[in-house]
Amino acid sequence: MRELRYNPILGQWVMVSAVRKNRPWRPKNFCPFCPGSEETGYGWEVLLLPNRFSVLSFDAPKLEKEGFYKKARAIGQCSVIVETPEHDLNDLDELSLEQMTKVVNLWKEATRELKENPHVSYVAIFRNKGEEIGVSLTHPHGQLYALPFIPLKVRIKLSNAREHYKRHGECLFCRVLEEELKGERVIYENESFVLFMPFFANWPYEVHIYPKRHVQWLTQLNEEETTDLADIMRVATGTLNSLFDRQMPYVMNIYQAPFKGSYPFYHLHIEFYPLLRDRDKIKYAAGIEMGAWEFTYDGIPEENAKKLKEACRKVFKELNARGKCP
Repeated sequence: MRELRYNPILGQWVMVSAVRKNRPWRPKNFCPFCPGSEETGYGWEVLLLPNRFSVLSFDAPKLEKEGFYKKARAIGQCSVIVETPEHDLNDLDELSLEQMTKVVNLWKEATRELKENPHVSYVAIFRNKGEEIGVSLTHPHGQLYALPFIPLKVRIKLSNAREHYKRHGECLFCRVLEEELKGERVIYENESFVLFMPFFANWPYEVHIYPKRHVQWLTQLNEEETTDLADIMRVATGTLNSLFDRQMPYVMNIYQAPFKGSYPFYHLHIEFYPLLRDRDKIKYAAGIEMGAWEFTYDGIPEENAKKLKEACRKVFKELNARGKCP
């Protein structure tokens, strides 16, 4: 069973699939993403694989309309992005710059191909890391969902960006970047991108990555910007992992513009939501966060940004980074 169910109260689609409950949980003696498995074979460096427990499919059956509630075909694609043949790496900072650039190029190529598919409205590229997040397989990997709708959070971002552009004649994200570059929350920057903790952070060590050039999709990045994105992804993850001298569990999302329509006021960006507030303390999204979508920030963002900068300086030379830490 695969279907989309519409929540008329929030204006949000819910993806429903019975097959996802069959996902394996951290198998000990077998990894489906390692070279030589049935799915991967040999001789590759990065891979885009079909998710065997996909909630979306381009072959999803059509649905009959019934009653008050609205349902739709769960049409689309769920894929796994296998980032390296090496099983025992922990995070992106352990990839070489060359290997990380290949991952970014895979993101770009997948975006390019799916933009041509008339069934796809939006591509969500994301990464879950750590048992605390619920990651079922430990081999380094990300995920891609090609969606037939624009997610609610993205629609809110689009609405605010559109309104700001109408009022002020400027990109909201470009203005945010301009403001952040003036302050004390910038963690790292290279020629093409900036890593910073936003003024409005929700999570204790939340960081964002913005391109300095105003672009909407990964496909618009040139070769130098592609390498710089690989560089800053390594620095971002290395900084988070150095913060408490342990692997940081997190969720990472890449936000591109939707495929259908025109969004010149939108700006490509990446957000990391780290789960820890201290070495052995998790920041839980509880009552006010889940119930009202309103976050409380336990601390002072500028103080936590300072800790992130110190962590960045620790890994800067190790990663042979291309940019600079303030």
